[in-house]
Amino acid sequence: MDFYIRIDARPADVFSIVAKGRDQGICGKVEDHLILNTYREVLSGTGRVITPLSLRIDNDIPIGKGCGSSAAARLAGIALAVRFGRLKWTDAQIVGEASRREHHPDNASACWMGGLTVARMSGEAEAQVAVIRPKGKWPLLLAIPDQPLSTEEARRVLPAQYSRADAVTNVQNAMLLLAAFAQGRPDFLAAALDDRIHQPYRAALCPLLPCLQELKGKDGILGAVLSGAGPSVLVFLDPRTVVSRARKHIAAYIANRGLTAELLETSITSRGGRS
Repeated sequence: MDFYIRIDARPADVFSIVAKGRDQGICGKVEDHLILNTYREVLSGTGRVITPLSLRIDNDIPIGKGCGSSAAARLAGIALAVRFGRLKWTDAQIVGEASRREHHPDNASACWMGGLTVARMSGEAEAQVAVIRPKGKWPLLLAIPDQPLSTEEARRVLPAQYSRADAVTNVQNAMLLLAAFAQGRPDFLAAALDDRIHQPYRAALCPLLPCLQELKGKDGILGAVLSGAGPSVLVFLDPRTVVSRARKHIAAYIANRGLTAELLETSITSRGGRS
């Protein structure tokens, strides 16, 4: 999505951070900082000198809300290590290092490369990434609740095994979803967003999801899905829909059910961290 964490980094005598934007308290705390920890660990692991940095951080990304903030932070730390450690790493190595730390390449590949990505780990050090540029416009609304949800908690509710029918359905829907974006077919989206692997189990932790799924097919709303592991929910809108009108309708619907959420207009962006 088209929001970012922007970092100006300069060599300094000691580590320091000045932060603005979202979650300033987290972004501005030098101790146990994910960006700085990653930066130090990568340099230490490659035998490079750790140069203290003065960072100015401007963050758009909600932290702990299923929007890829940890992948962005880890990639920022890796990018700083590559820059100041003079590492000649390829995109595959950078995404691979972030994916190893994230335990999967999904968020890391999209964050670094931009657009839609299909990714898998190739060994332990590199990632294979295909970038797909979606055809047409794909307006989105991101519904962000007040309370965060840890990835660990979201993973605990998932079952150890799935039925063959659920696995087959999800593979089919994933392929249909990719086709919808590649061919510019919003009419595919309602069916392609159906999930049996994680959303049914996480819905109790993410009450915005079942609420917004009720709006599918109404007022230009194509469907709603969890953003990452949640608790934020991504609402796909028909390209012909007036976004401001859909936003007003969704806000009223959420409020009528006793829920609260910040609604952000966003879209799929082709600009990644390496741009």
